[in-house]
Amino acid sequence: MEFTIGGQLEVRITPADVGKRVSVRRTAEHGSQGPKFTDTIGVLTSWDSGVLSITTKSGDSVRIAQSTLVAGKVVPSAPARRRGPAASFDELAPVCARAWQPVESEPLGDWQLRAAQGFTRRANSVLPLGDPGLPLDEALGRVRQWYGERGLPAYIQTATGAEGTQEQLCAELEQRGWRREVTTEVRIAALAPIGDLNADVSEVRLSPDLDETWLSRYQRFDTPGPHVLKVLRGGPSVWFASVPGDTEGAAPAAIGRCVVDGRWAGFMAVEVDPAHRRRGLATAVMTALARKALDEGASAAWLQVEKDNEGARGLYEGMGFAVHHLYHHFRPA
Repeated sequence: MEFTIGGQLEVRITPADVGKRVSVRRTAEHGSQGPKFTDTIGVLTSWDSGVLSITTKSGDSVRIAQSTLVAGKVVPSAPARRRGPAASFDELAPVCARAWQPVESEPLGDWQLRAAQGFTRRANSVLPLGDPGLPLDEALGRVRQWYGERGLPAYIQTATGAEGTQEQLCAELEQRGWRREVTTEVRIAALAPIGDLNADVSEVRLSPDLDETWLSRYQRFDTPGPHVLKVLRGGPSVWFASVPGDTEGAAPAAIGRCVVDGRWAGFMAVEVDPAHRRRGLATAVMTALARKALDEGASAAWLQVEKDNEGARGLYEGMGFAVHHLYHHFRPA
C-alpha cells in the first residue's frame, strides 16, 4: 500500500475520520537494522486519549497508540470484488434473514429481536439493521430483558468486511463487555456454474417439504419440535434435497436445503454421512438444488460457513464461492 507524497510518509487521518475505513502503518519494534512496521486496514471506530481503535474485516479490534503512527489514510469503504455477482450488504443481509426465519420476532426500532426456543444462534439473536430508536445502552438493556423473559441468552448478530457493515457497533459492544462467540463467512457466487457442475444427481431427491427421514440426518437439534420445523420450512421458496441411505428407512447419505428468494438461492444444511464422504455427494446435492433454483429464476448463490470449517470452505472455494462479508454473534460477558 502506498502512503507517501513526494517520497515522505504522512499521517493523513484525524479523529474526524472515525467511522471511515482507513489504512495505517505503525512502528512495531526497533531492531538492529532500524524500525519494523505493521500495517492495519479496517474501520476507525474511536480515537481517544492518544489511542486509535480499528475494527478489521475479521471483526478483530486493534488498538494503536497515536505516537506509533508513521502513516495513515482514508481508503475506499470496500475493496472491489474480483469474482461473483455484485451485491451490497443492504441487499444481502435481509435475504439471508428471510431464509432462516425465527418462530417469533419483535421490532426494536430498525433492529429485529428474534427467537426460536434456542434453535441456532441465527434464529435467536438480534438483527441490528439500522437504528434501534433508543440510546445504545437502553437498547441493549431491552435486548437482555427480552431474551431473559424467554430463558435465552442475549445474542446480537453483527457484520464486518463490506460497505455498510457494522464495525462501529462491534467496537461499541466490546467496550460494554460483550464478546464474540463465533464468526461465520457469508460467501456468494454465480449460480449457473454450480448447476453446470459435472455431478451425478441421479440419486438426489428434491421436495418442497421435509420428512422424518431428512430430519434423521440433520444434526443441529436434540428433539425436532415444532419450532425446529417452523424454522426449516420458513422462507420464500424452500427446497429440500436428500440422497437415500444404504437400506430402506435408513438416514439419508446426504441432505441439503435451498431457499430461493428473487435472484438469490441460499444453500444451508448440507450434511453428508461420514461413511459416505469423498463420493461427491455434497456437490451432487448442491448441483441439484442449484438447477431447481435456476428453474425458478435465480441467478446468484449465497451460503454461510463457519471460519473453522476447513473442509466445507475448501469445497465452496472450488465451486466459486468468495467471501462477501463476515458475521459474528456477540453475547454479554
